[in-house]
Amino acid sequence: MARLAVLGHPVSHSRSPAMQNAALAAAGLADWQYEAIDVDPEAFADLVRGLPGQGFAGVNVTVPHKEAALAVADEASPAAAAIGAANTLTFVEGRILAENTDAPGLVDALGEEAGGLAGRPALALGAGGAGRAVVWALAEAGMDVMLWNRTRSKAESLAAELGVEVIPHEQHGGIDPGRFEVIVNASAAGLGGGDGLADLPLDPGGFRPGQTVVDMVYGEGPGTLIEAAERAGAATVDGLEILVRQGARSFEIWTGRQPDLEVMRRAARA
Repeated sequence: MARLAVLGHPVSHSRSPAMQNAALAAAGLADWQYEAIDVDPEAFADLVRGLPGQGFAGVNVTVPHKEAALAVADEASPAAAAIGAANTLTFVEGRILAENTDAPGLVDALGEEAGGLAGRPALALGAGGAGRAVVWALAEAGMDVMLWNRTRSKAESLAAELGVEVIPHEQHGGIDPGRFEVIVNASAAGLGGGDGLADLPLDPGGFRPGQTVVDMVYGEGPGTLIEAAERAGAATVDGLEILVRQGARSFEIWTGRQPDLEVMRRAARA
């Protein structure tokens, strides 16, 4: 049996096991199994190095281990290296290979909702591991990216590294979302079921038709950010769709097969 897993801390809330196991079954890979493993940051590297000996073919990596996942790898894809974080590890002939499927997964999701991305203004919220992937993906797609983070110095550092702009200081506490055609929340705002919109510097009345709003955070239902955007007529992409898209990319890396997206969506939302 080939084993797969998602590593995080905490990780019990993850929909990835249900989603990936459904995709494996639909693909006829009955001898593959996907599970969740909670691991403390201090134990992460040693645990990862021991997984191949336990029959693991690969793992997804979530908060707070994405930067550590890159560090433990023997080889990284250009995307993972540029982003500085990995969410997918593959074990091949004694080596650990790192990839970041968050970035292409986001672009896959936007491709259906937002049309062509090049030259369009975008706002990225958050400069952590997920934020790094978002900023890199939007910039690589040719978008004109502005970045906000609660700790401004962290935003400035990431913006300088990836060649994007930081929201001007005078707008740091109050941003008009109507200026942007794509808005992506990659911060922790809304994590755990809180009021994500209240924790973001966005005018809740500023959303509009013609823009796409993405919330990487997912819970039992749509968060307040998605709800406000939908009320204004904006297109929305929730965190479960992003989970499906990045998970599909990981699935293909590990198995060499393209999964059934509808099967993954149904399982993730069940």
